[in-house]
Amino acid sequence: MTCSSAGSAGATWFWGRPRRGPPGPPPITRRVTRLVLPIFPLPELTFFPHTLLPLHIFEARYRAMVTDVLPRDKRLALVGLQPGYEQSYAGKPPVYPVGGVGEIVKWERLASGRYNILLRGDARVRIERELPTDTLYRVVSTRCLEETSPTRDLDPLVERVRSLCRRLLRAVGRPQELLDEALRDGQEPGAIADQIASAVLPGARLRQELLETLDVDRRLQRLVAALEDLVRHVRGRNPKDTG
Repeated sequence: MTCSSAGSAGATWFWGRPRRGPPGPPPITRRVTRLVLPIFPLPELTFFPHTLLPLHIFEARYRAMVTDVLPRDKRLALVGLQPGYEQSYAGKPPVYPVGGVGEIVKWERLASGRYNILLRGDARVRIERELPTDTLYRVVSTRCLEETSPTRDLDPLVERVRSLCRRLLRAVGRPQELLDEALRDGQEPGAIADQIASAVLPGARLRQELLETLDVDRRLQRLVAALEDLVRHVRGRNPKDTG
């Protein structure tokens, strides 16, 4: 097991990058439009639907949050901390208005009281207001956000994403099959966009922009442009790569 720090936000990543979720219980349905959720603010991290996010929970308030949600519906919202959060981190620093809601699908409580959890991304939510609470953690009222259905064939954009991912992997010397699961056939274009944005794009602000983009066509176009920039940047550092 390897760990990489997620800052001082009460958790660290473990088991690597966010990954695509396995088959399991259905995600939040269209009938559910509003949810009251605890929020888990993290810096430099964006939680997309269609991904799995493994976390090590060590801060007291978030250990309490996990303890509370496990016997309930196991759901929580992960939201990004806005720049400048450090000055008020112990209180209620500003967070982005759109986050990802997920369900804890695996968990382990350690002897120390910490948790290892695996969070499956189910939907996008917009925070409508923060609620008064006597809990250590913050609770908000949210509205589920639905994607805008495409009005044209998005297969050419999806194929462009696949091509750019292959070029990027080749340029950085990584196995070509590394993103096969995220790019596999039979998925909705929006799911592919979410998984590749989560796994590949390095910039937190750009990932947040894509999380907030409900139009799947626009999201894929923005992803293609970002991948093209990334390929150019990597190839500029590796001029021998001409693929």
